[in-house]
Amino acid sequence: MLVAVGGDGTVNEVVNGIAGRTGVELAIVPRGTGRDFVRTYGISHRLDCAIHTALDGRTREIDLGRARFRSWQGETREAYFANIASAGMSAAIAKRANETSKALGGRASYLWATVAVFAGWRTAEISVEANGEVRRSPMHLVVVANGRYFGGGMMITPEADPDDGAFEVLVIGNLTKRDLLLTLPKTYFGRHLPHPKAELLRAAKVEIEAEGPLPIELDGEQPGTTPVRFEVVPRALRLRVP
Repeated sequence: MLVAVGGDGTVNEVVNGIAGRTGVELAIVPRGTGRDFVRTYGISHRLDCAIHTALDGRTREIDLGRARFRSWQGETREAYFANIASAGMSAAIAKRANETSKALGGRASYLWATVAVFAGWRTAEISVEANGEVRRSPMHLVVVANGRYFGGGMMITPEADPDDGAFEVLVIGNLTKRDLLLTLPKTYFGRHLPHPKAELLRAAKVEIEAEGPLPIELDGEQPGTTPVRFEVVPRALRLRVP
C-alpha cells in the first residue's frame, strides 16, 4: 500500500508514478487546496477518518485517463489523470488558483480565479471529437471527466462513474456574464445541467483541437496545450475507499 498525503496535485503525481504497476494499492489522506478527487469516493477530509479508511477500507478498481498533448516546449507528451481533465478557460482558472494565496481555502480561491479569468477570456473555435461524434463551435471550455468534482467542490459532472470505462465530456459554449452568475452557484450542488449552452457526451476516446494552442489541465496541473487526445485506461488504479 502507498499512502498519499496531499491534494489533487499530489494524487496526480503519485498516479503518474504507479500507473501500469500491478499490486500497488493507493490510500489518500486529503490535504491541499481543492481535494476534489476524494469527494467522488466519500473519503473524509478528517484526518482520523481518512486514516481509518487507509487501514480498514475496501479496495475499488477505478479507471484512469491518459492524455497525449503538446508540452509547453512544443514536444508531444503523455500523462495520466485520475479525476478530471479539461481544455480552455478551466485550465487558465486552475493556473490562476495555484498561483494565488490559499488562505481563504480551496473554494474561495477557485471562485476568485474563475471570476478573474472569465473577465478577460475570449472564446475560441474548438473541435471536439468524442467516439466519432464531432462538435465544432466557439467554446469556453471542454471538461473530460472520470470523477465528479473539480474547482474546489464544483460537482461539474454529477453522473460520472469512475469505473464504467467512459468519460463524461461536458462541452461548454459561449457563456455570458449573466450565464456565469446564474449557473456558477448551481455547480456546487450538481444542478447546472441541462443548460442551453452546454452539452454532455460520453466517450472512451476524446480529441480536442483549437484554432490556436489552448491550455489544458490534468487534475489541476497544467502540463501543456492542445491538440490533445484523451483515452480511458480501464480499472488501472486500485484505490482504498470507505
